[in-house]
Amino acid sequence: MDARTAVCVLTHDARFDIPLLRHAPTLPVSYVGAMGSRRTHEERLRLLTEAGVPQERLSRPRSPIGLDLGARTPEETAVSITAEIIAAGNHATGRPLPGLSGPIHRDRAPALRTVVRADAATDGGAWL
Repeated sequence: MDARTAVCVLTHDARFDIPLLRHAPTLPVSYVGAMGSRRTHEERLRLLTEAGVPQERLSRPRSPIGLDLGARTPEETAVSITAEIIAAGNHATGRPLPGLSGPIHRDRAPALRTVVRADAATDGGAWL
């Protein structure tokens, strides 16, 4: 794992989320995020605090994840999350290009290589 790697938690299950989110912020990855509502994220933060995770690591996981694209389907949600991961990895804003000035293409970090995923809905929380 390196700066081209993203960790994205999609389980919606604290039994998997909390152990992964205790460890993920210590990794040299470009993105750490967890799917869920704002209320779910607040509960995760409470559980992580109770588990002794230092405050500086609690700010790293992003949640809810994805850009505001108006996504409704699982495919649209995947595009939204992937767009946020790409923007984060490139230190970009994710804002529409017409509202920005300067060059469209800039020097950037190497492209993301891997998305590490745990998804209880399809694999019982196993790493893929």
